[in-house]
Amino acid sequence: MARKKISTTIYITPEQYELLKALNQKTKVPVAEYIRQGIDLVLEKYKAQLPGQATFDELS
Repeated sequence: MARKKISTTIYITPEQYELLKALNQKTKVPVAEYIRQGIDLVLEKYKAQLPGQATFDELS
């Protein structure tokens, strides 16, 4: 079952839009899905900076 999604507005460059649309046309994956995947990559990269994400080693 799909999770509920929250609507938001983002601004991307025309170049980003054109590349995402080309990718969408080739793969039929929605542009919004690629944007969500990009957000997940950024959150994973910076997860140590998120509150409540300290590891046991960091607490020692």
